[in-house]
Amino acid sequence: MARKVLIVEDEANIAELLHLYLEKEGFETAVAPDGGKGVELFRSFRPDLVLLDIMLPVMDGWSVLKKIRETDKTPVIMLTAKGETEDKVNGLEGGADDYIVKPFEMKEVLARIHAVLRRFGVEEESGGEKRLSFDKLVINLDSYELLVDGKRVDTPPKELELLFHLAASPNRVFTRNQLLDEVWGFDYFGDSRTVDVHIKRLREKLEGVSDAWSLKTVWGVGYKFEVVNS
Repeated sequence: MARKVLIVEDEANIAELLHLYLEKEGFETAVAPDGGKGVELFRSFRPDLVLLDIMLPVMDGWSVLKKIRETDKTPVIMLTAKGETEDKVNGLEGGADDYIVKPFEMKEVLARIHAVLRRFGVEEESGGEKRLSFDKLVINLDSYELLVDGKRVDTPPKELELLFHLAASPNRVFTRNQLLDEVWGFDYFGDSRTVDVHIKRLREKLEGVSDAWSLKTVWGVGYKFEVVNS
């Protein structure tokens, strides 16, 4: 069955180019010319991946991404003419899975799409453990739930994936670049602030819950999920 890609782009020539190229490569596509239509089509078309422009009429890309992330973890690649670090950080913090700056080569778009779909496919098909349990903490990637002291805590997908990645290798130190590569799945051009922001938000949810584990900063290196050996 062909993978489905939703293109949310108001520039008709870019949308048509993406549509034609992806259809030629074997994808099934749908095109939305504004953010409102993008949300509607996301619900009816049920894509495997979304290419989402930021500057859109009716509802901008950030708002569309937020709507998608309220109910779904379908991968989203942001498209924008802006290349500033702040936009990249905002996109990743909001739950985007990759980021492409216009003007772009179609081969790059295709490579990014395949990389993101492969990452999600491996995650969905792998038989590895997707549920980790510690004292007063359960991280479940099957249901994308975080239980803290028995209570469900709302957590964005990328925060949960980052926590799971750290906790799956207790006491191992990860550099920021390693986490960007292994959790986000691509080289984020050395912009590591998004990792710090995600760690800060996780700490707000987890601080003081248990003495058996903690999220630790290893100064000058990165982060680790420290487990106290009893």
